[in-house]
Amino acid sequence: MRNTFSEALYQAASANPDVYIVVADISPVGSMEKFSKQYPERFINVGVAEQSMIGICAGLALKGCQPFAYTIATFTLYRPFEMVRDDLCYQNLPVTVVGMGAGVIYSTLGGTHHTQEDIAVAGAIPNMQIIAPCDPAECTEATRWCARQKNGPVYLRIGKAGEPILTKDAEPWQFGKVRYLRRGTDMCILAYGVIMKMASAVADRLHAQGHSVSLVSVHTPKPLDRDGIADALKRHKHVIVIEEHAPQGGLAPQTKQIAWDIKATCRLDTFTLQDAFIHNYGSHDDLLAAHGLSADRILAAVA
Repeated sequence: MRNTFSEALYQAASANPDVYIVVADISPVGSMEKFSKQYPERFINVGVAEQSMIGICAGLALKGCQPFAYTIATFTLYRPFEMVRDDLCYQNLPVTVVGMGAGVIYSTLGGTHHTQEDIAVAGAIPNMQIIAPCDPAECTEATRWCARQKNGPVYLRIGKAGEPILTKDAEPWQFGKVRYLRRGTDMCILAYGVIMKMASAVADRLHAQGHSVSLVSVHTPKPLDRDGIADALKRHKHVIVIEEHAPQGGLAPQTKQIAWDIKATCRLDTFTLQDAFIHNYGSHDDLLAAHGLSADRILAAVA
């Protein structure tokens, strides 16, 4: 996903001279390196100065540019939070804050590199929009949209590397609308971001058990498509939410709220990260499992 983001951004910058990329101590590789060499005046590396990264992006946006702030997720959102809130959101500037390797993807680097509450943090700020693509193809669509939108600030939550393509046969991508990757009649799985790979595996195994399963990418956590989620709750007998995020402030509690508001009668199960820092050394899947997120555990719980 990191590489497809870089390629989509390079293409957008080639078509639009107002696109800038401001990074914090990230070495340009792949298409990002191509960007930095071909458009050096529009590639700015501030080093380990994330607050400056956000401030520079705000200044560029005030001059009519379309800037992207890019580094590891904890350092694009948490470290410069005051600047994200005041410089970008308070002024409603069209800056894309890219959180790369979001969730607990940086499993072996510990809590300093885990963004397990970023949707709640970003979503609480007025004017902030949030996009969390589930695969490289969706990331490309989201990046293209960010490169031309003028609504205001965006937190673009992306993965790192190795994510499979899951949206080959999906409905068209549209900002602010849920996207069905497959349609079924009795069960529905709602997810976003790279954990969609696990959600897809759960859907496959439920299908093999004889269930008709919908799989939905809720790629825009804010503004949330409440009508789309309400429709899924009404149409299916059993709805499952799977997300790589803390129990508070993410898709799971918002889906429960919508279910309550519309008096939904379906069964609703939600699976999230724990409300805890898990001190576990291992792969991304190892850390998810330590949080209780695995296909086997989800299937056992919904049986």
